[in-house]
Amino acid sequence: MKILLLEDDEILNEIIESFLKDKGYDVYTAFDGNEAEDLLYSEKFDLLLFDVNVPSINGFELLSNLRKNFIFTPAIFITSLNDTQDLKDGFSSGCDDYIKKPFEFDELELRIDNIKRLYKIEQSKIEQIADGIYYDFDKSQIIKNSKTYTLTKKESKVLEYFLKNKEKIISLEELGSNIWTYEETPTDSTIRTYIKNLRKIVDEECITTIKGVGYRFN
Repeated sequence: MKILLLEDDEILNEIIESFLKDKGYDVYTAFDGNEAEDLLYSEKFDLLLFDVNVPSINGFELLSNLRKNFIFTPAIFITSLNDTQDLKDGFSSGCDDYIKKPFEFDELELRIDNIKRLYKIEQSKIEQIADGIYYDFDKSQIIKNSKTYTLTKKESKVLEYFLKNKEKIISLEELGSNIWTYEETPTDSTIRTYIKNLRKIVDEECITTIKGVGYRFN
C-alpha cells in the first residue's frame, strides 16, 4: 500500500513515517502543499494522510483541488483543528476520515484498516465479478469458465477501479486521473481500448456505457 504523508512538523513527520514503514507500507513524505501536489502528479497513491495547516497550499485546499480534478484517492486528515466547523470543512473538501491531534497510533492503524476495507485496497483474494467469472487480485487474472486470462498492468488497474466503484458512473476523465500519472495522460480512445479489451473477456453486461457520461460496472 502506497501512502503520501503531508506533515510540516519534521519530527512528527519522521515518527509517523517510521510507524507506517514498520507496518509494511510504502511511504512518501512532503512538508508543504506544493511538494505534495508535485508528488501527486508524478505518482499514484492508495491513501493520502494530510495535515491541514501546512505551507503554500493547505490540506483542505489541496484535497478539494484533487477532487475537482477527479482524483478520488482515499484521504485522512490528521490535524490539530478540532472544532465542528473544521470537521465540516474537512469532509466538505472530500476527506474520508478525520483524526484529531494528539492521537494514538492504534487509532491511526484502525482508521487505515477501515479505509483498506472500504476501498478493497491490497486485495489478497479472488472476487466473483459475474456468474462463472472471477478476478484474482494477486495475479491480475480473470478466471472465466475454467480459462485464465492475464491482464496487462493498465487493464488490471482499470478493472480494479471499476470493482472499487461498482454501480457508480465513471467518466473517462476520472479513469485517466486515477490510473495514469500526469505525464502519461492518455487519450479517450486509449482508455476506451482498455475497456473494450476487458469487455471481450468479461460479460458485455458487466460494463455499461452511459452515453455522453461514462461507464458503470454492474
